[in-house]
Amino acid sequence: MLRIFFLLTAALPIALSAQNYSVNLNDVKAPIQPTMWGLFFEDINRGADGGMYAELVKNRSFDFPKPMTGWETWPKRVRDGVFIVTGDMNPDTKDPKWMTVTTRATDTVGLINEGFDGIYLKNGLNYTFTLQYRQIEPGIHVRVFLFNTSNRPIASASITLNASSKVWQEQQITIIPGDSASKGKLLVIFEGQGKLDVDRISLFPTDTWQNRPGGLRNDLVQKLADLKPGFLRFPGGCIVEGNQLVHRYQWKNTVGPLNQRLLVQSIWADDVPNRQTPDYMESFGLGFLEYFQLCEDIGAAPMPIINCGMSCQFDAAEIVPLEQLQPFIQDALDLIEFANGDVNTTWGAKRAAYGHPAPFNMKILGVGNENWGPQYVERLDLFTNAIKEKYPFIQIVNATGYSRNIPVFTYMDSVLRKRNVDIIDEHFYDTPNWFMSNSNRYDNYDRKGPKIFVGEFAAQTDRIGSQKNVNNLIAALSEACFMTGLERNADVVTMASYAPLFAHVDGWQWTPNLIWFDNARSYNTPSYYVQQLFSVNKGTNVVSMTENGKMINNLDSIWASAVIDKKTNELIIKIVNPSSADKQKTIEVPNLGKRSTAGIVTTLKGEPGDMNRLQKEPIVPATRSVEVKNKKITFDLEPWSFSIIKIRL
Repeated sequence: MLRIFFLLTAALPIALSAQNYSVNLNDVKAPIQPTMWGLFFEDINRGADGGMYAELVKNRSFDFPKPMTGWETWPKRVRDGVFIVTGDMNPDTKDPKWMTVTTRATDTVGLINEGFDGIYLKNGLNYTFTLQYRQIEPGIHVRVFLFNTSNRPIASASITLNASSKVWQEQQITIIPGDSASKGKLLVIFEGQGKLDVDRISLFPTDTWQNRPGGLRNDLVQKLADLKPGFLRFPGGCIVEGNQLVHRYQWKNTVGPLNQRLLVQSIWADDVPNRQTPDYMESFGLGFLEYFQLCEDIGAAPMPIINCGMSCQFDAAEIVPLEQLQPFIQDALDLIEFANGDVNTTWGAKRAAYGHPAPFNMKILGVGNENWGPQYVERLDLFTNAIKEKYPFIQIVNATGYSRNIPVFTYMDSVLRKRNVDIIDEHFYDTPNWFMSNSNRYDNYDRKGPKIFVGEFAAQTDRIGSQKNVNNLIAALSEACFMTGLERNADVVTMASYAPLFAHVDGWQWTPNLIWFDNARSYNTPSYYVQQLFSVNKGTNVVSMTENGKMINNLDSIWASAVIDKKTNELIIKIVNPSSADKQKTIEVPNLGKRSTAGIVTTLKGEPGDMNRLQKEPIVPATRSVEVKNKKITFDLEPWSFSIIKIRL
């Protein structure tokens, strides 16, 4: 922490003579888009399966490459032939494997599932157990047990199977633990003579988001809702591309019945050498319908990203020949129809059949993720022409690669500006010093050119991709400095999102992240609170805030911006002090009404190396009042702090 402190303080200028800040309410600079501050979701760090998607059983349908992943037999040694995985070799099958259980009258055998690093069980909560099966030779009885961390049963129930038909069917029961467990297990017992095919064994808590059966984990979604995001970008990220095209994200394989959602291996299973997770699969229980529904729930504009016919350019860098690109383009057109079409259209009818007749009113679509080069440009042109011809109102997000530091960024920026595209996506992973020094990045951007989407950004306390990066306060404060620059330039920057969003404390591939969790709990990082304070205090218009005629952009080690909110009739000032010095400042608001006599200050502060954890969150915003006297506010800017000042106009 001392090393970080000296690096930062060395980069900050020597204190200047005190000057009053001035806010000019009549000098309105730019409108702020409703989409200004949003969310980027990718299934990385167990963000979906084992995370936001509340399924508790790993490999519930035995479709993993190693079909017994997550499972073990009970007892460990059973007679040969009791459990056999059967595979359907039809290449068009989306649910290719199932378990065949063959038992004798004297058999009592079972399957144990470990969940995602254990199954969290809550005392007294209803859990829904689902079994999909078909009776080949009736006679097997099924019992279900939940075990605690000490391998003792804390719940049990029986299922009476329907023996009248040999077709696939599904039954559900409710099971209620009599105790809690941090790392529990599920045991399914088969006894009696018979033969049974089993294709899905599932366990869900009932306290999901909005109590939806088979839904999302409530505490994690609530954290997203509390950010009041303007948009949600999904499903990624590198998983859109895949390390091979066969593993790319195909949205049509993520909607409809669960057994029609084709499981694939995640790009994050083996892309981080020191964090290998070969069992990282994508079940797509959290699919495109669920993403759109989530956007609707939390009031975020949906922004899906689609594959452009290229795999991840860090890996195989496969491309689809141009003459074979049409199915990819058609997938994009069908997605827009799925999101927006009425129930008389092909894909609008499917959306309605899946339970959502009303359209989702999608207006933004990303083509490609972190792609670059001439091969991306020629594919992007084909997508853009087809989308704009049929849906001219769709705003298309265009990639510029993965970093500002590479030649392809300059190339992509030049090409996209010549084409006068809708939105250019720029990504920034860099040091806290870089974020503070580059808060003026967009001050001189072309006001008549494409809009900017800062699609991924996060301060790296060590270096990009390092497993030593941490979510400490100084990283969050540097992001706040950068965001004041984004806000000042809201006529150019219309969207921004931190990345990545989620990380499991025992199953991550990348750090830092906005929200960390285990199977039972979750916590917000200091960066989360910075994002939240900007988002919930977004305002509607940028106004001028200066010191001696200059923007407050690293003046006396202070960064600041100001907005008004015409809906709530408030002035909102954001000020960052990422230094070790306490500073007393006076803000003059000459146009302030005489009745404005008090304001509210919300401050995030601490020591630069402070971090939140599952056990405790020492870095949280605190609110107090501040006096407004003679159209002036005088207050202390505490060391290592980010403050929001709100004054009713």
